[in-house]
Amino acid sequence: MNIIDLHSEVWAQLGARRAQLPHALLISGQRGIGKFDLARRFAESLLCENTTAASQACGICPACGWLAQGNHPDFRLLQPTALAEEDGDVEESGSKKKPSQQITIDQVRALDDFLHVGTHRQGARVILIYPAEAMNRSTANSLLKSLEEPIASTLFILVSSEAERLLPTIRSRCQSLTVAQPVRSRAEEWLRQAGVSDAAHWLALAGGSPLLAVELGSEERVLLDALIAEMSRGSKLDPLAAAAAVDRVVKAEKRPAPLKRMIEWSQKWLFDLTLASEGLPLRYFISQAQLLQRLAKSTDTAKLLAFNRKTIQYKMQCEQPLNSRLFLEDYFLSYAALFRTS
Repeated sequence: MNIIDLHSEVWAQLGARRAQLPHALLISGQRGIGKFDLARRFAESLLCENTTAASQACGICPACGWLAQGNHPDFRLLQPTALAEEDGDVEESGSKKKPSQQITIDQVRALDDFLHVGTHRQGARVILIYPAEAMNRSTANSLLKSLEEPIASTLFILVSSEAERLLPTIRSRCQSLTVAQPVRSRAEEWLRQAGVSDAAHWLALAGGSPLLAVELGSEERVLLDALIAEMSRGSKLDPLAAAAAVDRVVKAEKRPAPLKRMIEWSQKWLFDLTLASEGLPLRYFISQAQLLQRLAKSTDTAKLLAFNRKTIQYKMQCEQPLNSRLFLEDYFLSYAALFRTS
């Protein structure tokens, strides 16, 4: 089962737009459900010179060959260099400069020449931007100039897991398409075909995001296990020791934004802990249900809701340059204060 089969309804909606393409399309939805892969497949189908009956790229025409090699003259992918390096889309430069976590204004300005020359064989031209929320205000304003002056046969596809962070002026110039969480039975079957055992368990932990569920079995699981090992201690937690342990894992991470991902996982843990405090079924950590119910007895819902709000500030802070060890010490000190000691 491929990504199109996983989101067949969304693919049908994309197909309905082929006859009269907008100049900009914003595809949004929760992280890990396959939005980028779906957008990439749509871009490939638009550039393909011999699409199938299902409006998919044929994979064998010259255009598909150029896309596979990463050198199609009418396609550009804008993404942070850190993400490009993770995906192996850029060559090793040998530079010690830390790869950018943002889409830079220079990347957008580099589109000027690309946008103002004729398309190859008078076909479509596609600019795929992912993740769109990685643009800062200056970059977004630079892109806005291109969105305000549509160019014939040119489509901007913005893919975002946090569309609310985009400038309102950017959102207003895009047609929006929301990718919903896939049907659970279909997602579990997709995971089984991907070789994931106990698909239901990992899908729950990933909040219904099948691609994220696959990631959990690799490097993401290391970070998650380290975090939950400390948060499971409740009133027995040593905040400074916990910070040191998690900081070692964070610094060893090779994937982008480990602190931000750590906070996102902690928010899911706190969400389930809040549900447990109210006697409600858990959403994410179903295999730790008894542990969470036990922890919930030593805190209360009001404290948990207040700390949930505070984690939003933590998430914003970790996107800025900071000392990860001090950041984690503050976080775990606040978490430990949730639990009563007698």
